This record gives sequence, C-alpha cells and structure tokens, in this order.
Amino acid sequence: MGRYVDALLPALAAQGLDLVVVCQERDAAATAALVPAAEVVTAPAGIARRPVRMAWEQAGLPALVRRTRADVLHSPHYTLPRLAAVPTVVTLHDATFFSHPDLHSPVKARFFRAAIRGAVRRAAALVVPSEATRDEVRRYAGGAAERFHVAYHGVDTEIFHPVDESESARVRASLGLADEEYVGFLGTLEPRKNTPALIRGWVRAVEGMDAPPALVLAGGPGWDEGVGPAVDAVPAHLRVLRTGYLPLDDLAGFLSAARVVAYPSLGEGFGLPVLEAMACGAAVLTTRELSLPEVGGDAVAYCGTDDTSIATELRALLDDAPRRAVLARAAVERAAGFTWEAAAAVHVEAYEQALRSR
Repeated sequence: MGRYVDALLPALAAQGLDLVVVCQERDAAATAALVPAAEVVTAPAGIARRPVRMAWEQAGLPALVRRTRADVLHSPHYTLPRLAAVPTVVTLHDATFFSHPDLHSPVKARFFRAAIRGAVRRAAALVVPSEATRDEVRRYAGGAAERFHVAYHGVDTEIFHPVDESESARVRASLGLADEEYVGFLGTLEPRKNTPALIRGWVRAVEGMDAPPALVLAGGPGWDEGVGPAVDAVPAHLRVLRTGYLPLDDLAGFLSAARVVAYPSLGEGFGLPVLEAMACGAAVLTTRELSLPEVGGDAVAYCGTDDTSIATELRALLDDAPRRAVLARAAVERAAGFTWEAAAAVHVEAYEQALRSR
C-alpha cells in the first residue's frame, strides 16, 4: 500500500493533475517532497488510532473535500465516505477476502468484504491492479465491467535493477552470508505467502547437495503461526535466515544475488515482490494463482502451492544455470513494461469517468 501511494503520486503529478493529498502529520514532509506542486493537507492527529480514522473518514474527510473544492476523491485503500461531496474512485487491491477467507483473520475478512461491496455500490469508478482482481471482485461483489480500470503496478527501476558483483557482495556481507549462495524470499510472513510450505519444499529441494544454498526470508514478521515450527524442523546442517525488513537500498542487491527468488503465494491481487525481483534480473519461482501469471508471463518459473511441487521445481531451477540465465534476461525485459506512468494514465481514465458521472 505504501509503495503504491508513494510511486503513484509523482506519476499523477507528471500527468498534470492538480493534486490535494491528505495524509497523517508524520508523513507530511515526505509527501511534500514526493509531489512539491501538490497541496498537502494533514488530517487530525487522532487518526493514528483506527476507530478515530474510520470515523474521520466518514465525517471529516467529506468536509475537507468541500473546503478544497476537489472535483474527484480518490480513496486508495478499499474504503470511502458514505456521503462524499464529489464522485469517488476507490482502489481495490485484491479479493482474497472472498476467495481465500481462511488466509485472513475473521474480523479482517468480514471488514474488507463489506468494504469491497460498499465500494462497488457507491464508487463512481474502481481501480484494480490486475484482471484477476477485477474478475474476482465482480464474481463475489458484482459491478459493471466498464466501472473497473485495470492499472498494473509499476516498478521503480532506479531502485530495482540488476546490480554489479560489488553491490551483491556488500549485501551478502551485511546479511552474514559472505560467498554463500541462497534462495531468497521477500514479503510479509503472512499465511497467504505460503512460507511454511516454501521452507519445507526448500529442505527437500536442497537435500543431498554438497553446498546447499541457505534460505533467506526477508520482510516483516507477519502473523503466520506456521513459520516458527517449520523453521524449527529444518535440519541442523541447513541455514535459514529471517532478516526482518531490509533497507530499501539493499533490496536490489538482495534480489539480484539470490540464486532463485521463491514466492509460492496462494494468491495475490498483483504480486509486487515478483515484479521487483524480475526487474533485478532474478530467476523467479512463483505460482499460477490469481494475478501472478499476469505479472510473470513467460519470464518466471512456476510451481504448485504444495511442498512437493515447490521442492521439485525449485530443485530443477537450482540445478539449471542456463535456464536461470534465460529467465533473468527475460525478466528484466518484461519488467520494463510495467511503469508507474502507465498506471497513472489508467487512474486518470478512472477520474475522468468519475467526473462524467457527476
């Protein structure tokens, strides 16, 4: 969500839009730096607490929209005011709250199912990051096809790009890996990411190797209670690293240096870590669930979501250096087609549709 907003705002400004951006006070300076020509308005400090934020969205935000004389309101994360003073565009990032409710807490799943249904009923236009998300939202919540605008996320190639060996070595050294090869994963350790299956599949994949690559899990600790037991069951001669969040400046080196980047997700609204790994020239292994084939195309390798399939396909990729090289070249080329400029242009189309509805 943060990456989406931070990358989209400058691209929208480049489209010539007159922007008013509402944010928390702690984000005001960073937002102003992203879009210097925009008017940045800070919401009340109390919205740092969720109940206050939800109440302010319904009462305070419409009043702010009227004061700024905005023509369209864009709500970038599922929810919108019930009584907005102007047409509203809402971004719906994925529909797994319907299709995979077991991957979310019951409270979260109920809340976002209701939010999606409300957005479909009330928004003048809807932005989604993939055709799969559009189709899933329509399947579960309805909505006319012409109200949905598919805006694929872009990738910032100034941050995500192939790096030289010295940069790869720097990042490996910072992780305590030295010259050790590794399989990389980037993402929050939540149930949807299927990380326990990846851990078990990796153990089976590297079995019998003279120098088995480590498994490096980078990203937020999340709430997948299966990760700990899966790590505890790893044989002592194999190495798993849980790094937590990595500095943004280290991500290109981390992804580029991985022998394989594995992302065996159970379903994504888009799959930004896959695109970012592709842009870094990584050989990526992912699944065909929901939107992921739209991102990876023929430039990634695919596996199923179960331990056995992950192990089989991961071992095949680890053993096939020529195939990894082919995928790496194809990945960089395909990733170049995903730009925030193109995403912003689709958002503008959604705003124009909203204006026509007025």
